[in-house]
Amino acid sequence: MEILREWALGAGRLPTKRKAFPNQDTERLSGSATGGAVPDTPPVQHRRRRVDAQRNLDALLDAARTVFDTSGVDAPAKEIADLAGVGVGTLYRHFPLRSDLIKAVVQDAIDRIAADGPALAAEHEPGDALAQWLHRYADFLGAKRGLTPALHSGDPAYKDLATHFMDKVGPVLAALLDTAAKAGAARTDVSAHDVLYAVANLCMPVPVEHPAYQPHHMVSVFIDGLRIATSRGLTTQASNFHDRPDRA
Repeated sequence: MEILREWALGAGRLPTKRKAFPNQDTERLSGSATGGAVPDTPPVQHRRRRVDAQRNLDALLDAARTVFDTSGVDAPAKEIADLAGVGVGTLYRHFPLRSDLIKAVVQDAIDRIAADGPALAAEHEPGDALAQWLHRYADFLGAKRGLTPALHSGDPAYKDLATHFMDKVGPVLAALLDTAAKAGAARTDVSAHDVLYAVANLCMPVPVEHPAYQPHHMVSVFIDGLRIATSRGLTTQASNFHDRPDRA
């Protein structure tokens, strides 16, 4: 079974040419200023540079997420670097190709949505934790939609993202479902895969003649359906994600 129907129901395929940032060769920094030699640095200074590098990386990912949402994935590299407060050369050192940056942005979003599961479970009742996570998943799908042309371009840089998504997110949702079911706050005859697929369908773009369609409203209706069946005594199969026969 295809993984979440072409990566959460994305668009069709586009040409496979990989795209570098413009003026990459002229703007990437090199070691020529020091004659190619890397001077020894004390441990404290080395750690400080690592902290600075991580700060720059985080700023670039945040900036890219914003710019991709407002200007699209083909936005100029300088627009991203300026918003991050770093030089274009710093952007190139972290992400030599545009696909490297797009992949990093998506991986970061996947990791965040996966981390949200345990955090919500620790702070809320099982049913509420599940509901809030599903709305965050809907937000994730909406943010990813602008990246769809790139992700479905056939670029090999993105080939492992779908597997990364399912491996990280699937078990998180399965745990939320199981906990909610044991608390009597969710039905037990659906799997994590079922729910991921259903919410992805609800968040698909709709024709322009239906501009009033609100994905989050429909996700709330779906969540009500997950809850209401508990009063009818529906207790069938468990939702262990990795035990699903269609997991492969």
